[in-house]
Amino acid sequence: MMIAIMSVYLALLFGAVWFGLIRFNTFWKSSPLILLLFLNLALFIPMGWGAPQGPALVFRNAVSIVPDVAGEVTEVAVTANTPLKAGDVLFKIDATPYDAQVKSITAQLKLSTTRLAQMTQLYERDAGRGFDVEQRQSEVDQLTGQLQAAQWNLDKTVVRAPADGYVTNLALRKGARVANLPLSPAMAFIDTSDTRVVVEINQIDARYIAPGQEVEIAFKFVPGRVFGGKVESILQAVATGQAQISGTAVAPKEIQTVPFVVRVKLDDEEFAKRLPAGATGTAAIYTEHVRVSHIIRRVLLRQVAILDYVNPF
Repeated sequence: MMIAIMSVYLALLFGAVWFGLIRFNTFWKSSPLILLLFLNLALFIPMGWGAPQGPALVFRNAVSIVPDVAGEVTEVAVTANTPLKAGDVLFKIDATPYDAQVKSITAQLKLSTTRLAQMTQLYERDAGRGFDVEQRQSEVDQLTGQLQAAQWNLDKTVVRAPADGYVTNLALRKGARVANLPLSPAMAFIDTSDTRVVVEINQIDARYIAPGQEVEIAFKFVPGRVFGGKVESILQAVATGQAQISGTAVAPKEIQTVPFVVRVKLDDEEFAKRLPAGATGTAAIYTEHVRVSHIIRRVLLRQVAILDYVNPF
């Protein structure tokens, strides 16, 4: 944009001198340098914080699917990268031992309930002891709790999608054995119910960014187009400023100035759902300052969007 403005000015200056409208004296000879200095100080440098620009990234939460019960997989009901709804079946585990446990506890509970009714009847007729009634009631309560736990285990033999999304890098097959250990996930599930777009902004340009400000993003995944959005929040911490629990004294390390991260919500929610995780782009945030620079930034961003047709980086 700086080159374009200077080119237009030089063309106008040359034309004015050619047609004799101005005398090509020392002032006009030095005017391009004066204009260049003025544009930098009054427009392009302030544009950094009035309409900051930075790289954008689309990311989604990944859920490691770890079953709550262990056993042999009897069915894998999904295929990789196929959209799923929350509650859809992912895979099933052999329910035989868990079903047997439910039936066994149910039979014991039925017997204990009958004995409780008999003891209660005898106690009401003054032919039994209150202790026996309390003992049978305790057995019934314990078996009821065991039955609930056994039924929960039986229900968990059917593993379901925790949210809208899809399974990726699927290697699980029928006959495999899965365990309820957090270090042994059965599959990776990508949650698409919430699409997050973050923008990195240099610290020197982030001073005026606030929630609710207008954002425009040009994604390389969709070249030639610019999408609008709003600033949701500015993340209040980066890894370099994080203090971690340790039994040692502070270890000196090189301090680096890293960008701050701004979270953005796109206006077009349907388009946001279609964006693949890892999609990149360039974003511009329009603050309440240096509004005249917004026009220049909008033009520059659209140039980036057009160049995305040929620029893979």
